[in-house]
Amino acid sequence: MRQAVDGVAASPGPPYRAVTGVGTAFGTFGELLQGVLPGDDGDFLVTLPIACWARATFRPAPHGAALEVRPAHKTKALRLTRLVMESSRRPAGGLLTLESRLPEGKGLASSSADLVATARALGDALGEPMPPRRIESYLAGIEPTDGVLYPGIVAYHHRRVALRALLGPLPSMTVVGCDEGGAVDTVEFNRVPKPFSAADRRAYAVLLERMTVAVARTDLAEVGAVATRSALMNQVLRPKRTLDAMIAVCREVGGLGVVVGHSGTSLGVLLDRREPSYPRRLLDTASACSQLLGEVMVHRTLGFGR
Repeated sequence: MRQAVDGVAASPGPPYRAVTGVGTAFGTFGELLQGVLPGDDGDFLVTLPIACWARATFRPAPHGAALEVRPAHKTKALRLTRLVMESSRRPAGGLLTLESRLPEGKGLASSSADLVATARALGDALGEPMPPRRIESYLAGIEPTDGVLYPGIVAYHHRRVALRALLGPLPSMTVVGCDEGGAVDTVEFNRVPKPFSAADRRAYAVLLERMTVAVARTDLAEVGAVATRSALMNQVLRPKRTLDAMIAVCREVGGLGVVVGHSGTSLGVLLDRREPSYPRRLLDTASACSQLLGEVMVHRTLGFGR
């Protein structure tokens, strides 16, 4: 796949040839931190990438042929495909196929991963650069986005679809998670006014600074503490009925903290994989979470080279 470091516009190239394109994108387990900052900075989140991916495959057809997507309900990906084709120097019809291990509506960035994977597959098929800024220019007109375009932990303005800061990598951790059930529509959720006061916004600015320093120092205990505080502050917006019980589980097993899908239905305990007692803590956490909500999901966070 040809990639550019920067830029939005497609670069000129040779005449279009029908080449199948493939793209992938990772999901996230909720957010390490999400809230609203003072002034015009507005809504932001801090990502928690996990080793769970969406994969898009685009098989082109000659210009003038229809554009299709499978599964058929992935209409946002189809809309993105049309936008890319309209702006491309090599427009074509074709079939976009999406495969994903990320459940929808749970706070695991399934929609964002679908769209980023789609953009990358289209760039691969068309032989055009598809750097983050170009992808963001399309996604800004479709839906809020979870910052899965960038490796490592990032602070991201999801409503504006714009990077705030690259915070860096963290050692791989484990999330032992549960799902409270149901599903959340990200677009609808982000239309709800945030009930955060000026004091809350200042508190979020402090938490973001704490998280920035914690990532730079690879201080996993502080990362977990900030994530837990963010989960508690989010209770006024999208409450988790089992959050207090999950925090108690975290304390009991010696976890790092609790992370939630602020706009989803998932929550989980963060564990340090480097701890000598990690295997026992993993079993204890899974057992406690199973008793709390039934089915348990275990995810590894992405360390990006650490």
